[in-house]
Amino acid sequence: MPGPSVAAATVGDLIAQRSVAITRDTLVRYAGASGDFNPIHYNDAFAESVGLPGVIAHGMLTMGLGASVVEEWAGPGNVLDYGCRFTRPIPVPALDEVVVDITATIAAVDEDARIVRVDVVVEFAGQKVLGKAQAHVQCS
Repeated sequence: MPGPSVAAATVGDLIAQRSVAITRDTLVRYAGASGDFNPIHYNDAFAESVGLPGVIAHGMLTMGLGASVVEEWAGPGNVLDYGCRFTRPIPVPALDEVVVDITATIAAVDEDARIVRVDVVVEFAGQKVLGKAQAHVQCS
Protein backbone atom coordinates (compact mmCIF):
# COMPACT_ATOMS: atom_id res chain seq x y z
CA MET A 1 0.00 0.00 0.00
CA PRO A 2 1.49 3.38 -0.93
CA GLY A 3 2.51 5.59 1.95
CA PRO A 4 1.49 9.18 2.54
CA SER A 5 2.41 11.72 -0.10
CA VAL A 6 5.85 13.26 0.42
CA ALA A 7 4.62 16.37 -1.41
CA ALA A 8 1.93 16.87 1.25
CA ALA A 9 4.33 16.36 4.17
CA THR A 10 5.46 19.55 5.89
CA VAL A 11 7.86 19.82 8.80
CA GLY A 12 5.86 20.64 11.91
CA ASP A 13 2.63 18.97 10.77
CA LEU A 14 0.86 17.12 13.58
CA ILE A 15 -0.08 13.71 12.20
CA ALA A 16 -1.55 12.14 15.34
CA GLN A 17 -2.65 12.97 18.83
CA ARG A 18 -4.15 10.43 21.21
CA SER A 19 -4.64 9.71 24.89
CA VAL A 20 -4.56 6.08 26.05
CA ALA A 21 -5.65 4.72 29.42
CA ILE A 22 -3.53 1.98 30.98
CA THR A 23 -4.81 -0.23 33.80
CA ARG A 24 -3.54 -3.35 35.50
CA ASP A 25 -5.83 -5.27 33.14
CA THR A 26 -3.94 -3.69 30.22
CA LEU A 27 -0.69 -4.98 31.73
CA VAL A 28 -2.09 -8.51 32.12
CA ARG A 29 -3.23 -8.57 28.51
CA TYR A 30 0.09 -7.20 27.28
CA ALA A 31 2.03 -9.74 29.35
CA GLY A 32 0.01 -12.55 27.80
CA ALA A 33 0.53 -11.28 24.27
CA SER A 34 4.23 -10.53 24.69
CA GLY A 35 5.28 -13.27 27.09
CA ASP A 36 6.82 -10.65 29.42
CA PHE A 37 5.81 -11.86 32.88
CA ASN A 38 8.43 -9.91 34.83
CA PRO A 39 6.95 -9.34 38.31
CA ILE A 40 7.66 -5.60 38.14
CA HIS A 41 4.58 -5.49 35.90
CA TYR A 42 2.16 -7.14 38.36
CA ASN A 43 3.61 -7.42 41.89
CA ASP A 44 3.84 -4.21 43.93
CA ALA A 45 6.02 -5.71 46.68
CA PHE A 46 8.52 -7.07 44.16
CA ALA A 47 8.58 -3.84 42.13
CA GLU A 48 9.21 -1.80 45.28
CA SER A 49 11.94 -4.22 46.40
CA VAL A 50 13.92 -3.38 43.27
CA GLY A 51 13.53 0.37 43.74
CA LEU A 52 10.47 1.10 41.61
CA PRO A 53 7.49 3.13 42.84
CA GLY A 54 5.26 0.07 42.39
CA VAL A 55 4.02 -1.86 39.38
CA ILE A 56 5.05 -0.20 36.12
CA ALA A 57 3.85 -0.49 32.54
CA HIS A 58 5.96 -2.50 30.13
CA GLY A 59 8.39 -0.31 28.23
CA MET A 60 7.62 -2.13 25.02
CA LEU A 61 3.90 -1.46 25.56
CA THR A 62 4.65 2.24 25.80
CA MET A 63 6.88 2.05 22.74
CA GLY A 64 4.18 0.18 20.82
CA LEU A 65 1.55 2.78 21.67
CA GLY A 66 3.81 5.42 20.15
CA ALA A 67 4.48 3.33 17.07
CA SER A 68 0.80 2.60 16.53
CA VAL A 69 -0.10 6.20 15.74
CA VAL A 70 2.68 6.38 13.14
CA GLU A 71 1.63 3.12 11.50
CA GLU A 72 -1.99 4.25 11.30
CA TRP A 73 -0.92 7.41 9.48
CA ALA A 74 1.70 5.73 7.29
CA GLY A 75 -0.27 2.66 6.31
CA PRO A 76 0.77 -1.01 6.52
CA GLY A 77 4.37 -1.73 5.58
CA ASN A 78 5.46 1.89 5.22
CA VAL A 79 7.19 2.38 8.58
CA LEU A 80 10.82 1.65 7.75
CA ASP A 81 12.13 1.85 11.32
CA TYR A 82 11.18 3.07 14.75
CA GLY A 83 13.31 3.47 17.82
CA CYS A 84 13.38 5.15 21.20
CA ARG A 85 14.99 5.14 24.64
CA PHE A 86 13.05 4.37 27.80
CA THR A 87 13.54 7.39 30.03
CA ARG A 88 10.97 7.13 32.82
CA PRO A 89 8.65 4.41 34.18
CA ILE A 90 4.87 4.65 34.21
CA PRO A 91 3.51 3.50 37.58
CA VAL A 92 0.11 1.82 37.25
CA PRO A 93 -2.05 1.78 40.41
CA ALA A 94 -3.93 -1.35 41.42
CA LEU A 95 -7.46 0.03 41.19
CA ASP A 96 -7.22 3.01 38.87
CA GLU A 97 -5.93 3.94 35.43
CA VAL A 98 -3.19 6.19 34.18
CA VAL A 99 -3.34 8.10 30.92
CA VAL A 100 -0.50 8.54 28.47
CA ASP A 101 -0.65 11.28 25.86
CA ILE A 102 0.86 10.63 22.44
CA THR A 103 1.66 13.12 19.71
CA ALA A 104 3.42 12.51 16.43
CA THR A 105 4.84 15.31 14.30
CA ILE A 106 6.66 15.44 10.98
CA ALA A 107 10.23 16.43 11.84
CA ALA A 108 12.07 16.05 8.52
CA VAL A 109 11.21 15.44 4.88
CA ASP A 110 13.64 13.93 2.36
CA GLU A 111 11.86 14.50 -0.95
CA ASP A 112 14.54 12.75 -3.01
CA ALA A 113 14.41 9.53 -0.95
CA ARG A 114 10.66 9.96 -0.33
CA ILE A 115 11.17 9.43 3.39
CA VAL A 116 9.63 11.37 6.25
CA ARG A 117 10.96 11.35 9.81
CA VAL A 118 8.23 11.42 12.43
CA ASP A 119 9.03 12.41 16.01
CA VAL A 120 6.80 10.80 18.62
CA VAL A 121 6.23 12.18 22.11
CA VAL A 122 4.73 9.91 24.77
CA GLU A 123 4.02 11.66 28.06
CA PHE A 124 2.70 10.62 31.44
CA ALA A 125 1.82 13.24 34.06
CA GLY A 126 3.37 15.94 31.87
CA GLN A 127 6.76 14.20 31.53
CA LYS A 128 8.21 12.36 28.56
CA VAL A 129 8.55 8.62 29.10
CA LEU A 130 10.35 7.91 25.82
CA GLY A 131 13.44 9.68 24.58
CA LYS A 132 14.31 10.25 20.93
CA ALA A 133 11.27 8.34 19.71
CA GLN A 134 11.51 8.54 15.94
CA ALA A 135 10.14 6.69 12.95
CA HIS A 136 11.08 6.83 9.29
CA VAL A 137 8.21 6.43 6.85
CA GLN A 138 8.36 5.56 3.16
CA CYS A 139 6.16 7.97 1.22
CA SER A 140 4.69 7.92 -2.25
